[in-house]
Amino acid sequence: MVSFGLIDEWDPRPGRVTSWVAAPQTVAAAEHAPDHHVPPSHQQEEYLRAAQRNRDACFRFSRLCLIAFDIQAPLDTEAMTTALTTFLRRHDTFQSWFAVDDDGVVSRHVIDPEIIELAHAAHGELPNAAQIREHVQAETPGPFRWDCFSFGAIEWEGGFTLYCAVDHLNTDGISQAMTCVDLMTLYMNAAFGMENPLSPVGSYVDYCARERAISRTLSRHSPHVQRWVELVQAHGGSLPRFPLPLGKESDTHTRSAHLTTTVFDEPAAQRFEDVCRANGANVTAGLMAVAAMAYADFTGESDYLGMTPKSTRAAGPELNSVGWFTSLIPVPLTVDGAARFTSMATQAGHSYAAGKELTDVSFHRVLELVEPADGIHVSPGWSVPMISYVDVRKLPGVEMFDAINGCLYGNRGSSEEVFLWINRFQDVTSMTFLYPDTEIAHVSVKEYIEKFIGIMTAVATDGDHVLSAPALA
Repeated sequence: MVSFGLIDEWDPRPGRVTSWVAAPQTVAAAEHAPDHHVPPSHQQEEYLRAAQRNRDACFRFSRLCLIAFDIQAPLDTEAMTTALTTFLRRHDTFQSWFAVDDDGVVSRHVIDPEIIELAHAAHGELPNAAQIREHVQAETPGPFRWDCFSFGAIEWEGGFTLYCAVDHLNTDGISQAMTCVDLMTLYMNAAFGMENPLSPVGSYVDYCARERAISRTLSRHSPHVQRWVELVQAHGGSLPRFPLPLGKESDTHTRSAHLTTTVFDEPAAQRFEDVCRANGANVTAGLMAVAAMAYADFTGESDYLGMTPKSTRAAGPELNSVGWFTSLIPVPLTVDGAARFTSMATQAGHSYAAGKELTDVSFHRVLELVEPADGIHVSPGWSVPMISYVDVRKLPGVEMFDAINGCLYGNRGSSEEVFLWINRFQDVTSMTFLYPDTEIAHVSVKEYIEKFIGIMTAVATDGDHVLSAPALA
């Protein structure tokens, strides 16, 4: 099973560490890269603005994403240099860097991929995992540097662990899985003379241009914008919050906490999916129905506004591209006093399908278009509870992840809300939470887990679940 969690929990075996970072001459040349007419994606733009506002944080506020996997062969340093350089030149998200001016305007600068060169350095034996974790995080620049990435190999008897640390600005969950496949293929080709083919990739810059072109066609009265506005208006003009207290009573930074637990085994996961599909929902929609029922149980409120990430990759080569290809889509649901999972799943299936129609309409763009009379009260740097479902069995190259000890981790940044990832593996389904590291939030998240898993287990075991909440508002 692929390991997920915080970098603090990454436990690589000790060994001799060699790292690769951008060569000084490439960094110097990148600083003079010209402005480019394509802005960042909406997601990137808000991410950079948030990082700019929080530069005074005493920790890395931006997200650092790490993958690592083992190769059972001696390290070939030159072959690895070739593989990593080819990887960076292959995916054009790594050819941009961004400047943010005092007014929050973000501009893109693009370098020539042919100038990208890497330099490697030997750091000797790092005798424990803590020192390796510290080294990786200290060596990887933040999102205002072009070179906000680093790579490394930890050599041990018989092989090595390869790691890749990239700021979230340039990657997402699917991209991390593809990075693993790409780097394994490129290294094997370079080190052993293999000719394993690489899938063609699309351009992340072109994706950003397409997203912005769509945004330019929108007005406040565009149907999709109106749909977003009506959903938030129905929620009192505010975005949804986690249904239990999190102990966030100040505007100061709150570090992230992480918790992973098992939901059920694969036979139960299949039974849960079968119930969802029998009632017109896929698993993601079914999980939103579970969340709505849990929300009603905790709050006594009938109206639930869920948010789930949706990949924005277009069919074709873009499916193989590394970059931040996601948006949030809304899944509103109404829970009545007689609600049962099977009926909620049917409603969620329709609501999720309607939400997918908003995939290419960023809520960030909607907020640029709302008018004072709309009564939308959303502050810069907004955050919402998010529920994500990934069938890991379907990710590219997943069949080799177990064999190579594959893992994906993120740094312990700041959390203002609760993010939930539900991941289905070959043998088990797990859930991972990222949330504010407060005593109250720890208690609330554990209570929420018990409720959420209880509903899922009832559906998998009995084929349904009936809401036991008191009268709903």
